[in-house]
Amino acid sequence: MILLIGGARSGKSTTAVCLASKSGLPVTIVATAEARDEEMAARIARHRAERPAQWRTLECPLDLHLAVTSTESGDFLVIDCLTLWVSNLLGADRSGQEILAEGARVAEALRSRHGVVVSNEVGLGIVPANELARIYRDVLGGVNAAFAAAAERSLFMVAGRATELTLVE
Repeated sequence: MILLIGGARSGKSTTAVCLASKSGLPVTIVATAEARDEEMAARIARHRAERPAQWRTLECPLDLHLAVTSTESGDFLVIDCLTLWVSNLLGADRSGQEILAEGARVAEALRSRHGVVVSNEVGLGIVPANELARIYRDVLGGVNAAFAAAAERSLFMVAGRATELTLVE
């Protein structure tokens, strides 16, 4: 599994589609977004248009573990994205600890799978002014770290370019 992490509009989803296309494997997209307004519906439509029609798509705003474990083991999975998944779970009144535990469980389930996981890095800016935003930043950072630990490779995306992330020991 490869983790693609970076800021908004940094090329993560495009790179994920490229990696999936090059895999030569059947592809399953696990989408976490929900179209709660017209702008998000348009974003989702753009993402769908970028993908080959033969790829399978699972809409999975909350139960990511079930989506991962119910797909064929030989499929190349594209999880897009952890950022919205964590937001959805917080919106469903899951605690930070519950989300971190579930993130670790999903990351472990993906450890031996072919695929790519997309997430945003939201911890590079200022400290958020409100408690919920700070909780979100911290929980997403923890979930991202769990996925990075389970990933074979982690790439930081900026302006459509990737930098390999390495563990310093």
